[in-house]
Amino acid sequence: MLLLALVAGCRGAPDTDGASRPLEMLVPTDPETLDPRHAIDAVALRATRLLHAGLVRLDPDSLEPRPYAASAWTWIDPRTLRVELREGVRFHSGAPLTARDVERTIRAFASPEVGSRHGRVVEAIGDIEIEGERTLTIHLRRAHATLLTDLELPILRADQAMSPPAPDGSLDGLGPYVLKSRAPGEIKLAPATGGVTTARRAVTLRTVHDENARALRMHAGRADLVVNGFSPTLLPALATAPGVAVTGRPGANLTYLLARTDRGPLADVELRRAIAQGIDRAKIAETLLAGRATAATTLLPEGHWAHGPMPPWPPSRPGAHALRLTLLTSTDRLRGTIARYLAQELAAIGITVDVVPLELGTLIGRLASGDFELATLQLPELTEPNVLRVFLHSSSIPPAGANRGRVRDVEVDRLLDAGESTNDPASRAAIYAALERRVRDQALLIPLWHEDQVAVTSERARAFLPSAEGRWLSLASIP
Repeated sequence: MLLLALVAGCRGAPDTDGASRPLEMLVPTDPETLDPRHAIDAVALRATRLLHAGLVRLDPDSLEPRPYAASAWTWIDPRTLRVELREGVRFHSGAPLTARDVERTIRAFASPEVGSRHGRVVEAIGDIEIEGERTLTIHLRRAHATLLTDLELPILRADQAMSPPAPDGSLDGLGPYVLKSRAPGEIKLAPATGGVTTARRAVTLRTVHDENARALRMHAGRADLVVNGFSPTLLPALATAPGVAVTGRPGANLTYLLARTDRGPLADVELRRAIAQGIDRAKIAETLLAGRATAATTLLPEGHWAHGPMPPWPPSRPGAHALRLTLLTSTDRLRGTIARYLAQELAAIGITVDVVPLELGTLIGRLASGDFELATLQLPELTEPNVLRVFLHSSSIPPAGANRGRVRDVEVDRLLDAGESTNDPASRAAIYAALERRVRDQALLIPLWHEDQVAVTSERARAFLPSAEGRWLSLASIP
């Protein structure tokens, strides 16, 4: 607050070249790579989607797959999908998009030689028939309902798809932007022509690690956009700064409490239920998260295409639970504060909680090895409900996946298998509603809240609208 006040009276001179100056977006870290085959950190994933495009994109509200580089698709049967490409789409180099590019891209993501970190996305794809310049048919090895969402993966030019890693962003793309230059702390993007959509303004992605420094740049008029880059308690001061606006929308994410379910005291479902019901989610969302979150009653947020209503909590065993547990959390200051508040609430039902903050790598290592009792975690992009398979299916227990709670539940496995193999959206929604009821009844994951996607903008970037999953494609529509 003090830092913001210090610059309140010393904003720069009026912006006389605002229409021509690139928009400046502040990010907390440099992307590890701009090669979409290998990008996994949040900044890299979102930056590569500005340079590249897939056959589909996710609806910014419902997260349903929508045509992007594809013009249409048809399910021939549960294991066969025919795709038509849009006419007139060209890579940044001017090369036309063809079915061959799509086929080679899918093969590259699956290739051990390429070593893509996203090979799992295409593992269900078997044969690919090229039926014309703009038509191809994808044959699956098994029924795989998430194929359309999976086809959000960026399409590369056929002759580059199998190339060595290109972290400098030199791979030809179909996105609304083309890379102009990259240096440590700065990525300059220019509007591209011929791709799936057209951007109107050049953009500079500038890395500013400290949130106070980001706030000062926004307040001084030296930056235009920050997405999810500020602690909730800092947002009210930013919202009152001249020329700065704060816009939020419900996010497709989930903060949850993870319990080791297969052994120790938390193998008791009644104890897990008592913990789940002993937390005042709405109070935390309103206070510690400054109203920028929604208390979670289910795994999936409202507005998600697979979200379903949830009946009241099943009753838990009455009475106090006199025991001591350890809660792992990150070293982030806000997350530590929230963890200590959770400990305070659970003390009211007789559970003493020792909060242990850990660096992310150490935290994930302990969870993978099973060396924990409770932990707070977040799924930052809960777009396709089949991702829950990685966290709940018995076949995904580490090291095979991220089922760190060691959930072994026959009904959960059955529902996850059905959700993956059923194509009809209405049937899938019913399956995931049943899955959510089972998970909540057994308190296998304890949902806490869904945090908003929050954009802090200058007047020049006021048209930016955050999407439910936090992607940045709205940049291209800023006039």
